[in-house]
Amino acid sequence: MTIEARLDHIRGAVPPRNHNARTIAALTSNPGCARRAIMDAAGVDKQRLASCAGFPAPFGQSQFAITRGNAFEAQVKANGCAELLRLLREGLGLPLPEVSYADLEEVGGNTSRELRHSRTRGLLARAAASGADAGTLFDHPLLRLAVAGQQVYLEPDLIAFRLHGQFHVVEMKSFAVIDGQADGDKVAAAATQSAVYVLALRELLAGEGYGPDTVSHEAVLVCPENFSNAPVATLVDVRKQLTVLRRQLSRLEHIDSLVELLPPGLTLDLKADEAGVAGRPPAELAGAIRTVPARYVPECLATCEMCYFCREEARGATATLGRDVRDDLGAVETVHAALGLADGTLDPADDLAEAAAMLQVAARLRREALGGTA
Repeated sequence: MTIEARLDHIRGAVPPRNHNARTIAALTSNPGCARRAIMDAAGVDKQRLASCAGFPAPFGQSQFAITRGNAFEAQVKANGCAELLRLLREGLGLPLPEVSYADLEEVGGNTSRELRHSRTRGLLARAAASGADAGTLFDHPLLRLAVAGQQVYLEPDLIAFRLHGQFHVVEMKSFAVIDGQADGDKVAAAATQSAVYVLALRELLAGEGYGPDTVSHEAVLVCPENFSNAPVATLVDVRKQLTVLRRQLSRLEHIDSLVELLPPGLTLDLKADEAGVAGRPPAELAGAIRTVPARYVPECLATCEMCYFCREEARGATATLGRDVRDDLGAVETVHAALGLADGTLDPADDLAEAAAMLQVAARLRREALGGTA
């Protein structure tokens, strides 16, 4: 059986789930998790799978956030992106004396993805070939990226602009920058999504013979400032995110090595009827999921639809306390074992002697800090 056929069998009798920039960015959050890698490579609908197994997770943006984001984007792009140009010129000091604007959301009224992608490739290649320094804005360019051997279309609400021979990605987010500071997790997520677009844009231009430096590693992040809708722009370096993203996408390309470790015949098929109602018992489905190795960390709660299932499965494991704790404890995989080594009720094996000594010192310091009461 080919790897493609094996992944189809794992997914079951449903079409593969399409990726977007948000889901591709989420691949980088826990690159060591084989369960996520296999499910994403197979195109499994993880949210529905988790729900049918009895562990639904509330994922997706709220309607309020979507509405706010759309309104903010429309404001920044109004009147031929006049507000954005002001930010680029005044806020970031970019020399954009002349600007032309191309909206690639449709081509002559046709919204075909193939046609839009072809038009995007043609316009960007023509702009790259010209030696002009004038900034050129491309709204809604349709990009493409290979994920687990499949070409995924990306329809970003972004603008790519060209300056001095380089294209730049602009990412608009509706979370606020207050007194020059923004939520670190949200900025990190925006940087990773921007890296997805940068990589896709580089791959598109690579097909036209241009090197990666044709697309800048600095993305422009545009957010509302303080408690108003007035936008502010800042440059975000996404080189680190690009490195992690490439590594994880490469891992998905070599997914066969992970699939070979799974039981033959494994399937996560929900056995849904014609009405789409799952007919597979939750316990049976959960058992099938558990045969795929997972690597749960608390950050999964913000990035993976399987988070509640994996958290329950990992209950009592040191991994539930975070990556730093898990890495510090090394081969001590459970909280019960860690407590036993700390209070001396568990004799350590040779490979756990160092961890046991560290835990006993930590326990002694805790007792002293509490005045010997614990």
